[in-house]
Amino acid sequence: MNAPLHPTITLLQTNSLASAVQQAIEQAILSGQYSPGVKLIEAALAEKLGVSRGPIREAFRMLDEAGLVRTEKNRGVFVRDISLDEATEIFDLRAAMEEMVGRQLARQITPAELQEVNTLLDAMTHAVSQKNIDVYYQLNLQFHDRLVELTGNRRLLAIYRKLIKELTLFRQLNLRDAGVLPLSEQGHRQIVNAIASGNAESAGRAMADHVGGSKQRMLDNKQRMASGQALASSVRPAD
Repeated sequence: MNAPLHPTITLLQTNSLASAVQQAIEQAILSGQYSPGVKLIEAALAEKLGVSRGPIREAFRMLDEAGLVRTEKNRGVFVRDISLDEATEIFDLRAAMEEMVGRQLARQITPAELQEVNTLLDAMTHAVSQKNIDVYYQLNLQFHDRLVELTGNRRLLAIYRKLIKELTLFRQLNLRDAGVLPLSEQGHRQIVNAIASGNAESAGRAMADHVGGSKQRMLDNKQRMASGQALASSVRPAD
């Protein structure tokens, strides 16, 4: 008969499984499989992922801390729906963070790191030529994440990644129109050129302006959606 596992080993195994479950659910949320406001069913997820309910509950807790779900007492766990005001605040915070990143990288980026960033930019340019929104979107995330990572500031990177996850649905909407891609790619090229120039003020401004453009597209998209809904309501026949 096998001896029972030490409690520490059991805890580590449970935490490892919960982390894997959390990553699987997070990916499903970020890819749009679960829309904002959707209720996540513990039993259904446990069956789908082939685990017990314990790791699912722990994954829910981690997702709540990450800002991707909200837990309502006696009602369950729901994919978080970020308000327009929240998204606007996050964009403003992100602009300030990225301005700092641009300034720092203009002073410290190495030739090898700059080449790596240019390689990402070339891949983005290719995605634009193919009008491949999905590939471009992922490269866009990777581009900005890598720039923040190159600062070497781990706390900044952790905060940045949390904010980006919360903004994912808004940013996908911003890039849904393939016509926006060339403008977005041009903004990224301006960022790289400014960093390469070594001019900290120019690099910081380029990154802040780029985020500001994304924020404005978000606001414009929301306004168009609201106008479209209002128009549909006004022409709807009476019951």
